[in-house]
Amino acid sequence: MQIYLELVRHTRELALEVEANRLLFYSDFVDETDNWSPTYFQKKTQQGADLGERMQQAFEVAFANGATKAVIIGSDCASLTAGFVETAFQKLEAFPFVVGPATDGGYYLLGMNFYAPSVFSNIEWSTEQVFSTTIKRIQALQKKYFLLPELPDIDYEEDWNRYGWAI
Repeated sequence: MQIYLELVRHTRELALEVEANRLLFYSDFVDETDNWSPTYFQKKTQQGADLGERMQQAFEVAFANGATKAVIIGSDCASLTAGFVETAFQKLEAFPFVVGPATDGGYYLLGMNFYAPSVFSNIEWSTEQVFSTTIKRIQALQKKYFLLPELPDIDYEEDWNRYGWAI
């Protein structure tokens, strides 16, 4: 539980460093009493049956609210910095997609400058093929993409310990 709380704290702090409209999607219900101030975060509840549908819906909400580019990050990457997120937003000026691959075959960041729901279709989530399948979906749209550096994400306590992060 301590690792999870540290990852959430890290994600909140880096998000606050980035100049952007910040949407925060909760899995079940919006907690109005947590440490994510509604002054800085628009709080919403996730919609969708699986991770892909929930991310697709988050992008749909962002673009429906007037975004011209959007970046989604998870809360399981202790190596993610505000600089990577800022780079993603900058690269979306020239590239339709930005992807931050994770060492486990997924990704820690996905950005797009238009709403592309097909990027989330027919993907077996939480597998080593998520990143490669996502790239195939982008290529099927005949769009360019920019890759950020590969970073480790934290799925297990062993992952946390392997990289020597402290709580």
